Amino acid sequence: MTDKIQVKGAALNAQAVGKGPTIVFLHGLGMDMSVFNGLIHRFPDHRIIRFDLRGQGQSSVPDGPYTMGGLIADTEAVLDHYSARDTVVFGLSMGGMIAQGLAVKRLDLVRGMVLCAAAAKFGQADPWHARAATARTKGMTALVDETLTRWNAKDGDEHARTRFIAANPEGYAASCEAVAGTDFYTPTSGLRLPTLGLCGDRDKSTPPDLVRETTDLIPGSKFQLIHGAGHVAPETHADVVAGHLCEFLIGIGHI
Repeated sequence: MTDKIQVKGAALNAQAVGKGPTIVFLHGLGMDMSVFNGLIHRFPDHRIIRFDLRGQGQSSVPDGPYTMGGLIADTEAVLDHYSARDTVVFGLSMGGMIAQGLAVKRLDLVRGMVLCAAAAKFGQADPWHARAATARTKGMTALVDETLTRWNAKDGDEHARTRFIAANPEGYAASCEAVAGTDFYTPTSGLRLPTLGLCGDRDKSTPPDLVRETTDLIPGSKFQLIHGAGHVAPETHADVVAGHLCEFLIGIGHI
């Protein structure tokens, strides 16, 4: 069962289940909260909050461009709706960028972060604007093969392909524009909170060195490489990701 949470200019499809210390899951671009289906049942003693980001999944799709500040404000609104504080935020890809911005802005909401296939800056702006233009003019099918190759998704992973093709072109494009305009190197380097970086060793979209570089901006952080995984490790390697997350939660007392 999900809730529709009204935020500025959009209605977000959200879900909160369970009781205990809260874990927040933020998905990546061209995905939705279903990417965490293989993870959430592994933490029965925690409260799990997840939602479809603006423009994606079952959330509404206002016209773009979106801004990273707006996506962070959406996340604030969801956590405030559920009266969540002192959460551990697990951010996948673009969700990890939102997690960083949320921690900078609202440290009362975030006591720890897991940055999975995430970076403080995802390359130069031009390729993101080019993808946005392609999505708007040619649709998601024009981007799917290139994207799954960068993600290093397996040829047989039809779920990832189907989900990406079903994504709303305007929501995808507007989110690309939010990523294009974001550079969190300086604010992230000022954070002081428990942080774990995760990345698949086959990820071509956000290579391990980039994730490690971002994680290393935060003193005391840790990094784990997931062997055999591409960009969507929480879905393809849920057992391994859950093990690293569990160890992290125990280590910071979020149990």
